[in-house]
Amino acid sequence: MSDETPTPAEKSAPDDRASSGPFDESEANPVRPYIDLGGIKVLPREGLNLRLEVEEQSKRIVAVGLDYADSSLQVQPFAAPRTTGLWEETRAQISEQVRQQGGRVEEREGPLGPELLAEVPVVAGSAAEMRLARFVGVDGPRWFLRGVIGGAATNDTAAAEQVEDLFRSIVVVRGGSPMPPRDLIPLKMPAAPGAA
Repeated sequence: MSDETPTPAEKSAPDDRASSGPFDESEANPVRPYIDLGGIKVLPREGLNLRLEVEEQSKRIVAVGLDYADSSLQVQPFAAPRTTGLWEETRAQISEQVRQQGGRVEEREGPLGPELLAEVPVVAGSAAEMRLARFVGVDGPRWFLRGVIGGAATNDTAAAEQVEDLFRSIVVVRGGSPMPPRDLIPLKMPAAPGAA
């Protein structure tokens, strides 16, 4: 094997992903009352506030924001190849972006596998402040789920455990239609409050 051929990235996921999440639609408990957002399903829980992030021009939903345990978790599901993972490459891209913005980033092993802890500059008024963010990602069968954690869960262990549990409770609905890898799996408004 020559040194020039980049080896395809292995999938990056906790060993117990199939039983503890994040779940593929085929692994989810069918009787649980999930909130259906198209590409993902979220299990409602006490104190969870859900926001849909909409792209101004296209009006399409590009991310789901979950506020929970004095923290925020932004999630995005992407189509992925069947055999290789996207998280390794995505981590490198995020690191590069954070550094270009003048932030600091460190890779560490977290409860979900490799993650990035980043200090991201936030321009507030004239003084540039740094905001702490954790970037997590899990490669599933034909999908990749990315999360950005902010707030208390970046440095408080109890809040971190609650938000990691929330991330792991998410179900990714890849669907059967062919999609290029790295395409965002379409998200949609939930039917009605309380509707599964």
